[in-house]
Amino acid sequence: MRMILAGILLAACGAHAQSAPTAAGTLTVIRAGTLIDGTGATARKDQLIFVRGERIERVADGAEAIPPGARVVDLSKSTVLPGLIDSHTHLFLWGEDPAKGGYDANILNAGLALRAARATSAARTALEQGFTTIRDVETEGAGYGDIGIKQAIEEGTIPGPRIFGATLGISTTGGYNLEGYAPELKMPKGVQIVDGPVEARKAAREQLDHGADWIKVYMTHRSWVDKAGKLVSQPTLTVEELQAIVDEAHGWGKKVACHAYNGIGLQRALDGGCDSIEHGLEMTDAQIAQMGKQGTWYCATLSPYYEDWAGADTPQGQRDRARAAVHEVTFAKALKANLKIVFGTDIGGMPWTTPMAGEFTRMVGLGMSPMAAIQSATSKAAEMLDMPGEIGVVAPGAYADIVAVPGDPLKDIAALGHVAFVMRGGSVFRNDVRP
Repeated sequence: MRMILAGILLAACGAHAQSAPTAAGTLTVIRAGTLIDGTGATARKDQLIFVRGERIERVADGAEAIPPGARVVDLSKSTVLPGLIDSHTHLFLWGEDPAKGGYDANILNAGLALRAARATSAARTALEQGFTTIRDVETEGAGYGDIGIKQAIEEGTIPGPRIFGATLGISTTGGYNLEGYAPELKMPKGVQIVDGPVEARKAAREQLDHGADWIKVYMTHRSWVDKAGKLVSQPTLTVEELQAIVDEAHGWGKKVACHAYNGIGLQRALDGGCDSIEHGLEMTDAQIAQMGKQGTWYCATLSPYYEDWAGADTPQGQRDRARAAVHEVTFAKALKANLKIVFGTDIGGMPWTTPMAGEFTRMVGLGMSPMAAIQSATSKAAEMLDMPGEIGVVAPGAYADIVAVPGDPLKDIAALGHVAFVMRGGSVFRNDVRP
């Protein structure tokens, strides 16, 4: 499948090759009017960022003389930040609008060539919005397509962010779409299905062998509101199955992300040793304390739970509203407990036309400070991805992943939705800054 997707990408998308990186000896100096470096508690005014090749050489006060012959990028009227990191994306999903066939249409109606072309467009969309790195948490039935997209970006065939791919994803029998079709039909699934610790470990090995940077596991599936009005989620993998996956992934130096809404499945995710909880709609005080003790990352993805609500008088509508309500309470508790929170949109589940920066507004609206929200999408995410000091910061030795916005996101976080300059690894992909 990887060879097929590579051929598709070369044939269909080769015209969108990314710009060549700055030559290793060439010096570029970025003049930043305001710099938010990804780690500092406050912004700094009038800074110079010296970039040579793919990396940042140093950061200096704006009064320092710029060497003759250096290429100067004037962002003196902008706020400059590290390239943003979205820790929860789906390049191979194109939205789940019920009116357009919902989730199933992604798999049943679109062939691999179309899905690869859409994923290529999605990657460029993310980059142009300032997201220079993404963690793409499984391909929803498109095999190892995320690794193919990653390779095409790395070789310069197409523009896009740095990708950490989770390939197929893992769940159990009865634990993932496609569902609801005649039982005699063997329908494709959006993930790799396993039952038992042996199959679980083998699936992890297969995915890691084919280039997975993370393993994505679905610890809950369906959710509904019970007779008492409480949100309930169907658990999937057992603790033993998850432990086999975690043990294997950790042996390869990789991590495991666990989709978990609440209840038994979420508890199993924590007891099984997952590295990050995805969504975590409803978490008890004890579970939050366990996450803090274990150092588990929390990627809340608030935005999608306000999309496509069914009618209020339907079971689906009651579930949709319950999800959003408990999610808000849990996020507030996570903030108070100082959990390790990273920014994630779940874009792909939402159409790729949805502004990715909307998640910042949700996070700040629920009590997170603008600086903390920015760090969740920069230095904190870099730490989770085992690249601290290399991405998510504007500092000596880091990759030259740099974005700029007009306005001050510390006063109005919505400013991050107006990215006007994007550099990734020393190459400029967008420069709409007005002098």
